[in-house]
Formats: sequence, structure tokens, C-alpha cells
Amino acid sequence: MLRVVYNALWWLIAPLAVLRLFIRSRKERGYRVHIGERFGYARGRVPEDDTPLIWVHAVSVGETRAAQPLIDALIKARPDARILLTHMTPSGRETGVQIFGDRVLRCYLPYDMPHAVRRFLKAWRPSVGLVMETEVWPTLIDECRRADVPLVLTNARMSERSYRRAAKFGNATRGVFGGFARVLAQSPSDATRLSALGARNVSVLGNLKFDMNTPPELAARGHAWRAAIGARPVWVAASTREGEEELVLQALDALGIDDALLILVPRHPQRFNEVAALVEKKGLRCERRSEWAPAGAVAAGQGAAKNLPRDVKVLLGDSMGELGAYYAASDVAFIGGSLLPLGGQNLIEACGVGVPVLIGPHVFNFTQATADAVAAGACVQVKDPADLARVLRELFEDKARRVAMGGAASAFAARHRGATARTVNVLTTLLPE
Repeated sequence: MLRVVYNALWWLIAPLAVLRLFIRSRKERGYRVHIGERFGYARGRVPEDDTPLIWVHAVSVGETRAAQPLIDALIKARPDARILLTHMTPSGRETGVQIFGDRVLRCYLPYDMPHAVRRFLKAWRPSVGLVMETEVWPTLIDECRRADVPLVLTNARMSERSYRRAAKFGNATRGVFGGFARVLAQSPSDATRLSALGARNVSVLGNLKFDMNTPPELAARGHAWRAAIGARPVWVAASTREGEEELVLQALDALGIDDALLILVPRHPQRFNEVAALVEKKGLRCERRSEWAPAGAVAAGQGAAKNLPRDVKVLLGDSMGELGAYYAASDVAFIGGSLLPLGGQNLIEACGVGVPVLIGPHVFNFTQATADAVAAGACVQVKDPADLARVLRELFEDKARRVAMGGAASAFAARHRGATARTVNVLTTLLPE
């Protein structure tokens, strides 16, 4: 009965979903492009031969970047196969273009409606499907099972909060999670919760995000920017969400260090102008990365076009795919999505760069990784903007502690690598010879 209601709701929601695409396209034009793909139509781009097709679904930017080492490893392990990368957001799709170029095929994942999913599967004929982390779509799972497409929940995580919500639906939830051919969990606690929800063939393989390496050229770009910034305390607030920038700016004000520079990197590109306006409203001089180090200068291998004026208090990270460079340019990294109850964001990339990490109290989407980083001495969890300012001040005043935390962060990231190779070993067994 729940499935009937679910499918009926999609028929009612679909027109509103399309309307929402056009509304969102006012800020991000990509939402009005390729709308047919969201209903399973993908004419003109689908391979017509019998080459094995590995389908990887990565919702948006974070999932796409996390999938990079896995996709690179799959291309190397099975050069005879094609990769299809699906997304839900234009920013995720654009990130896929930047990272992979024409090495992969790409389209949007269709809405979770039976006919749309069937069209998608019939058109692309994947040999195996991978959905990343927490993507659980009941109709997609059902239709893959009917079409004999093994669907694997990869890099799977299940927070206690999400587990309690899902468990309320009882047998319906067990039917959904039981539809995955394999579940590859990040941690034992994730595996226990997923098994309790009905998942079968559950393995603990670790977190793919530990295998994300900042490319040397990106790190070098960040170091060049730092040279242009000069000798002043620098911290980055990365992947901030709506409402958080106000709190981060409060922390900057409470820090009490006149020449401190904040590199502010909103998670969603459609908010760049909004955040710039907020900074200027506070009376702080703001420089945009796109204007300070123009794209042409970056393309020519120049990290920055000019020295950053000392009275610039905020450098707005209004670029895509450069988060590793922002970390490399900073003394300390604060990870956004965590000062408000939004679940946190990935702290692993910052650890991999070897920068001390601070994160807020709301990390229910990254509970295990945060707890492990704190235990390793790589991360400090702060309560609020005042606490963030206090810990930042302590770190800026204590270089030895800062260096020790950075070393602990690098060691923490290195110690947990290897999930990609383990995942590829499992996935290749599901592909045709």
C-alpha cells in the first residue's frame, strides 16, 4: 500500500518538480537544461553496442568528487567498459565535466517514477549500478531488480538519526534495502544499522573519501596564493551553507586579530553573489577569487595575478573544483554545514592536505569520520561562533600546536586509505567478462 501511495505522489509531484527546476534556474541556469533526462529520455548519447556499462550515481558536487578515485580505478581495472555518471544537480554535473571530461558519459538520474526509471534502464542497459552513500530510491531499486541490474550501495553510511526515521516504516523499509545486490559500508556502525534495515550482503570497506588526493598542481596553486596573501593568519571556512556565513563572520569579528584573513567558500555556487553582498553589508572589504586570480591567470599556471591588499578581510572562494587549493593556502580549516543542524560536510580532504581542522557540533552525517579525526588529534569540535573564534585564536598563537595538528591530520588521512581498491575488487566480480 505504501508503494502505491509513493508512486501516486510522484505523479502529483512531477509537475511541481519541473516548476521548481525553472524557479531554481533563475540562479543556476543549468536546471532548465536536459529536463527530458529527468524523465528517462536520453536520445543521441546512448551507446548501441554491447560494451559493459558501469553506471555511477553521484548526487552533487561532494559525491562526484568522492567518486573520482573510484571511477579512475574502474577505468584502469576495466578499460573495455564505459562509465555512465548520473547526477541530480547542475553543479554536480559541471564538476563531473571538470574532473572527467569525455572519459565518461553523463546524464541526470530520472525522477523515481516507474516509467521514467524503466526508460532510463532500457536506454542505457547498465551492467551494474552504483549509488553513493545515502541514495535510496525505492522505485529505482525495484526496477533494477526487475531488469536484473545489480545495484550496489557504495560508500554507504547510515546515521543514527536516519536509521531511526527509516525504521519507523518497518517491513516497507526492509523491502527497499533488501533490494540492493550488495551494500559496501564505510564503518561497522553503518553496516549494523543498514543490516537492521534489511540490507543483504553487507561488507565494511571503509570510506572512499580518504582516497581523495589533492592534485599537486592544485596544492601548488594554493601555495602560490598564500605567497601573494603574505605573512598573516589565514583560515578557510569551507562548504558553508545558508545561514552559516553570518555565524562565520561573527567568529571573524570575535577573533580579535586585525590582520586575519578569512577565505569564505560557500558550498553552492548560486549563492556566491548573496554571500559577497552579506560580507560587504558588514563593512568588510571582500575580494573575489575570480577577480583577484582570474581564470586566465590560473590557466597560464599563475596562482594569483597580484598581491592581496592587506585591508582585504574576506577572500570569497567563488570558484569550482579548487577546494584543495583553498586548504593549501590556509593555516586552519573550518568545515561548514556544522554550525547549524545540517549534518556537516566532509573533513577528510582538509586532513589530507595536512591542515588543522575545526568543525561545529552538528555532524550527524559524518559522525564516525569526525569522532575518529578528533580522537587522532587532527580535529577540534567547537560549539558556536564564540568557541570557533577562541580555538582559532589559540591555534594562531601556538604554532607548535598548529603544526602538530596538521601532522596528525595527514597521518589520520593516510591511515584510512584503501577503500577504493577494496571496492573495485567487489564491483569487478559483478561485471561480465
